[in-house]
Amino acid sequence: MDSLCRWWRRAGGEDLDALRECGRVLAELLHAEDGLDVDLRGAVLVDGRFAGCAFGTVDFSDVRFIGDADFTGARFDGQAVFQRILCEGDAEFGEAAFAGAAVFGRARFRGAAGFARARFGDLAWFGRGEDGLAEDDPAWEEIEDAVTPAWQEPNEDDPHWPLAVLDFDYQEWIEGGDGARFTGPVTFRGAEFAADAWFGKARFGDSADFTGAAFGGPVHLVVPTADLTGARAEAAEHEWPFGWHLHDGELAATPGHRGLAGPDPSARLAAIELLASLGDADPAARAAVVRALCEYLRVPLPFAVTGPLTSPQAAELRARRAAQETLASRGRPGGWPALSLHLSGATLVDLDLSGVSVAYGDFCGAQFHGRSDFTDAVFERADFCLPGSADGRATFHGPAVFAGARLTRHAPPAAHERSGLDRCRFHATGL
Repeated sequence: MDSLCRWWRRAGGEDLDALRECGRVLAELLHAEDGLDVDLRGAVLVDGRFAGCAFGTVDFSDVRFIGDADFTGARFDGQAVFQRILCEGDAEFGEAAFAGAAVFGRARFRGAAGFARARFGDLAWFGRGEDGLAEDDPAWEEIEDAVTPAWQEPNEDDPHWPLAVLDFDYQEWIEGGDGARFTGPVTFRGAEFAADAWFGKARFGDSADFTGAAFGGPVHLVVPTADLTGARAEAAEHEWPFGWHLHDGELAATPGHRGLAGPDPSARLAAIELLASLGDADPAARAAVVRALCEYLRVPLPFAVTGPLTSPQAAELRARRAAQETLASRGRPGGWPALSLHLSGATLVDLDLSGVSVAYGDFCGAQFHGRSDFTDAVFERADFCLPGSADGRATFHGPAVFAGARLTRHAPPAAHERSGLDRCRFHATGL
């Protein structure tokens, strides 16, 4: 097994037939003997068929799966690391059993992803994929040599965004970053989470089915497309999507508050207006409303925002502009005080934040299309790319106006050396 994995990691991705044969041999080994450790970091797998296989500890970091990947009913007796994987086809982990931590940080699923009735015996991590590294950590010397599958997503242009190593604790909320990305539909129907279920910074571009799931530990799941009908939770520590609440151990939806999750842009537009009115009427709801709108703007768009648009696509952009304007208008004087805008990785079109006064703006990896206006905006802190790394940069694809803007109002003296826009990319002349 070790010899096969060493050769495989060096093989590259040119001879797909040979790689397909390697996958067949690997599956045979795993069926013949339980609990073998597998280290295929950075390898290319073709039509991976590992249904029913029994693994020990596995490391599939940065693996590119060409075709479909089938781990149905697989057993992982040790830690299972799938961080930053790229699944070009469908990925199936239904009824898989993870005895140790299951790490899918920054994993990218371009097809459908299935985790129905999967059992997570330890941490289930679908958030950002990297630990922060201390300044003197020798691992920094290897970062530049790391090779990740190219980031080629609509409206996004930073090829190193999947890596984006940070220099501080990855669980702090004010950090930028991106978690697992599900382009197609994903199901966790009936899945069991014995410990933490962490979906912080995850992005869902389609439906997210968590119906009947059981959560035994702390949960962070705030994406607007999640369906938690019949899901159960035991721990007191949890964050759910707006419109969902825990009642007698079971998740229930508040009627009329789930419009952001539907496929109809007009329904989303109505939901945005409803959320704004709720926040206007109830100051205690404002943080949750802002978070819901930010999560909506972080939903990946499956189409390019430049060029001709179909009627549904144009309607979607109208809804997103309405969400942007709701945040901007409430962030100006006389609106909702001390807002924090968590928009890492978001696609923002004709964003107008002129005159806002905001506690924190997280725009790491965000893509600004059209005209972006920050005239006289004041931020106690704003990040447009990840600290400690040239990756995770924001990109401006049209004119950007920062006249009179202050991005570090209460920053310590050393921080004034940074503008907050360091390493960003501008494709048009700023004004």
